[in-house]
Amino acid sequence: MFQHHKVLETNVFLLAVGILLMVIVGGLVEIVPLFSIESTIEKVDGVRPYSPLELEGRNIYIREGCYLCHSQMIRPFKDEVERYGHYSLAAESKYDHPFQWGSKRTGPDLARIGGKYTNDWHVRHLINPRDVVPESVMPGYPHLKRPLRYDDIADHLKTLRLVGVPYTDEDIKNAKADLEEQVRSDSSDAAIAKRYPKARMGAADGNPKTITELDALVAYLQVLGTMVDFTAVDPASIRR
Repeated sequence: MFQHHKVLETNVFLLAVGILLMVIVGGLVEIVPLFSIESTIEKVDGVRPYSPLELEGRNIYIREGCYLCHSQMIRPFKDEVERYGHYSLAAESKYDHPFQWGSKRTGPDLARIGGKYTNDWHVRHLINPRDVVPESVMPGYPHLKRPLRYDDIADHLKTLRLVGVPYTDEDIKNAKADLEEQVRSDSSDAAIAKRYPKARMGAADGNPKTITELDALVAYLQVLGTMVDFTAVDPASIRR
């Protein structure tokens, strides 16, 4: 069966053609099936677009380079699941542009940080990390106490809708009001609480009169990992 290999392997032109054909066939085998399915991401109940305040917080998270030291991707291994919680699902990041997975962990993974600490803890930690974690090497971010600029939040939602995030006309119309209501209201009956389930209500720093960058960033951190209910997870799905 190998008697004809010598002809192919000693002829540069024939070898190049053979390699090209193999690459083409391999590429088609991988790509063509994707056209027959609606999405490569599984559908998971609970996943929603970020609220306007959470979205502004995510922008600050990226602006300050938090992703350089914190990942948001729990791998499906026993040690990671025991430390951080259920492994990450692709669906949890389907509205992230760009996603914040990463693998660099100077600090802990933040995929399940939502609800783990109080707003006050996050505020103190962001202003001076060593107030709550004495051995922390994280820099402080006291400048986040400045007022948040959000006049263009509706345009931001419009832009994200162009790349597939399902913000409605009503979401865009009420974007600025929703952002302000999330900070200034602590009621679960507020309009934003119905539009964005599980959004953390109230001012992170305790002062609803001034909406700060801290309010936005803490709102974003507090929603991470909280949208999906993992109480029914199958332990057998965790690699050992």
